[in-house]
Amino acid sequence: MWFKIRNQHNLNFMEKKKILIVSRSFYPQISPRSFRTTELVKEFARQGHSVTLLTQKNENQHVPFENKFGVTIKNLGALKYKNIDIQKGNKYWRIIKRGFRRLLNLLFEYPDIELVFLVNKLLKNENNYDLIISVAVPYPIHWGVAMCRSEKHPIAKIWVADCGDPYMGEKTDSFRKLFYFGFVEKWFMRKTDYISITKNSFKVNYYPEFHQKIIEIPQGFKFEDVKIISGKVKNDIPTFAFAGGLIKGTRDPKKFLSYLESIEIDFKFILYTKSLSLLEPFLEQLGGKIEIREYIPRLQLIYELSKMDFLVNFEYDPQVQSPSKLIDYGLSKRPILNIISKEFDSTIVNDFLSGNYVGKFHLADFDKYRIENICGTFLELLNRNDK
Repeated sequence: MWFKIRNQHNLNFMEKKKILIVSRSFYPQISPRSFRTTELVKEFARQGHSVTLLTQKNENQHVPFENKFGVTIKNLGALKYKNIDIQKGNKYWRIIKRGFRRLLNLLFEYPDIELVFLVNKLLKNENNYDLIISVAVPYPIHWGVAMCRSEKHPIAKIWVADCGDPYMGEKTDSFRKLFYFGFVEKWFMRKTDYISITKNSFKVNYYPEFHQKIIEIPQGFKFEDVKIISGKVKNDIPTFAFAGGLIKGTRDPKKFLSYLESIEIDFKFILYTKSLSLLEPFLEQLGGKIEIREYIPRLQLIYELSKMDFLVNFEYDPQVQSPSKLIDYGLSKRPILNIISKEFDSTIVNDFLSGNYVGKFHLADFDKYRIENICGTFLELLNRNDK
């Protein structure tokens, strides 16, 4: 069920709520979880609710944000446990450190495990909220809320644990979570009122005993904030782009790039990514036809994407994740070429390179990604609990 807010007039008649959001990721970080938190904070504040955010506060960046949007940001504090630097030392020492860092993460969720205690400590002084939303990843954010929340100290009327990706059911990593973290996941989920995920079909990645708590609440953005170029787009040569992370074997560009190597037409493929290891084998052969760029702020990225002839999406397993970049792609209003790594089809690639976008990917019910509707869905959970 989608709770839709039709216009600003309707917002004026909504009962104002006291909302607490807990998240490590927040403006100006560039990540899906940061976008999630930032958009929720801004929109709840625009609607007139009292909003408090618990995050790792930066005075220079976040005080102006507080003043602009009328919200309160409280500092979780910096992690004392530092991640192991794998950039220093010779080749063999870096390999050893990489393995040790991976082992600590697998065994203890190091260094993020410290967030459990930081969240718990700060929440002891927070209470009487209508709604608390905790945002993961990392999952120790949820665990910290669970550690603090009790019948004597509920913090809020309802708690929604917002899960960008599954934890025990995560399938994109090379290593599965160790079995004992399953007890931790079940412990925190028992304490939640709701668990929000971006797509109902992802329920299969969570323990069946909690499926009744799961509700679909996808990413949301303020459409009116987006600026794109006007008029028809037609570059001198086919120019297309990808933005985001790449994962070997799942979001893998190998077959697509191998095909691009085999064709002789001129084109420009621009990638906003940090996943360089999967691209390096192709850089010399493709030469100036491929360009790698640093991540840029989201609104700036959408504007740059709107200059392209089309955009490329390397599809996740549809039962694992739904990339938020597809919303950015949709806002840019450019055709989307959807590449399925295991079922690569050169015919549709040829069509796109020739300007035929009949086979473009369609985002259904795009209005559901409006942040007004997303916040409305969270608030509707309060009415559901009152019944």
